[in-house]
Amino acid sequence: MAWLLDDSRPIYIQLASKIQSDIISGVYKPGDKLPSVRDLAMDAAVNPNTMQKALTELERGGLIYTQRTSGRFISEDLQKVSAMKAALAREQIHQFLKTMLRLGFKKSEILQFMEETFEEES
Repeated sequence: MAWLLDDSRPIYIQLASKIQSDIISGVYKPGDKLPSVRDLAMDAAVNPNTMQKALTELERGGLIYTQRTSGRFISEDLQKVSAMKAALAREQIHQFLKTMLRLGFKKSEILQFMEETFEEES
């Protein structure tokens, strides 16, 4: 699990985003138990309080939940995970389109580049 952190955003937000991405991509499956705060913090080389704050954010968003004395678990609400995945995809697409339009590309050119790139990746 690579933790690439920088100074562009608060660390706890970056940690939450990484764990969210791992949940959405299936690294953590619905119902899986998350490693302890201390283990996650050690893995990410951050203070446990910072990791705790990140996990609190994910809990607030409903992606994880806490069972007293048992730890934290991944939500089994597949609709929530699916909706979050779609929202992240839309966000990435909006950022991409914004950049391409700022570079002066037209819709048809953007679609052509996407199709060509998609074919190269397949």
